[in-house]
Amino acid sequence: MRKLSKLQSVLLILFLVIVWGVNWPLSKFALSFMPPVLFSGIRTLLGGILLLFVAIPRMGKLNFRATWPIYLVSALVNVVLYYGLQTIGLEYLPSGLFSAIVFLQPVLVGIFSWLWLGESMNGLKIAGLILGFVGVGVICSGAGGLSGHISVAGILLALGSALSWALGTIYVKKTGSRVDPIWLVTLQLMTGGLFMTLLGSGVERWSDISWKPAFIVSLLFISIFVIAMGWLVFYKLIDSGEASKVASYTFLIPLVAILTGTLFLHEPFTVSLLAGLVLIVCSIYFVNRKPRGSGAGLPARTRGQQAQR
Repeated sequence: MRKLSKLQSVLLILFLVIVWGVNWPLSKFALSFMPPVLFSGIRTLLGGILLLFVAIPRMGKLNFRATWPIYLVSALVNVVLYYGLQTIGLEYLPSGLFSAIVFLQPVLVGIFSWLWLGESMNGLKIAGLILGFVGVGVICSGAGGLSGHISVAGILLALGSALSWALGTIYVKKTGSRVDPIWLVTLQLMTGGLFMTLLGSGVERWSDISWKPAFIVSLLFISIFVIAMGWLVFYKLIDSGEASKVASYTFLIPLVAILTGTLFLHEPFTVSLLAGLVLIVCSIYFVNRKPRGSGAGLPARTRGQQAQR
């Protein structure tokens, strides 16, 4: 396994933070041209099809007959629920606020790892969990001042998106060693994307899609760079031993989302949103930080999973 140079690592991590951060306001923009369920299905299906060209040369590692339940459950939690809830929820909340709430996922992973995987709980993690919930409370308390862009449904959908992502992370941690990571990503995107596309075809109308050039460019950017290339870069970093570094930089993603949404979509930016975001950032940092001289914390594979969106 060839180690990445320091410059290569920095550039790849910077790429992930930017594209996954821009993804949130860009997805909200795209939703003005395409119904949410169809959009959720099409973007993930296209990303999976693109990754299929990378996965096919690894056909010998698929072992589909023995591992298909893992691909199916992963598709349900990490694609159908995660992408489905976030795409619908973006219609109810500013993209920056939605991403800030979704990035409580590492906090939830800390709780679930302690409860279900027997991982250690230390003072930093406890402080992080408390700060995380306080941060969401601060954001919600200021919801009335965001020019009517906030709804209880949107907050619940954001929390549901974070919960499904956290559950998917724990599931992959328990079962990921039994499957090839590239095939896991490819099949979960294709399976989940196909399901969401078929579901969207039944509950929404293709005629409602406005195939404007700006929408097509946004859809292709999300499918190619955010989903397909993003996953490939992520696993390149994982294979090169950079999982912990990726996880440590995930807190920058909601910051990029908020700044992009504020600058280009003119989304509101209030004191309560800023205060809540700061608390959530501190929460994520504390939950993922290892105490000095301790091996406590999430293993590299799980820490890496936290940086996936």
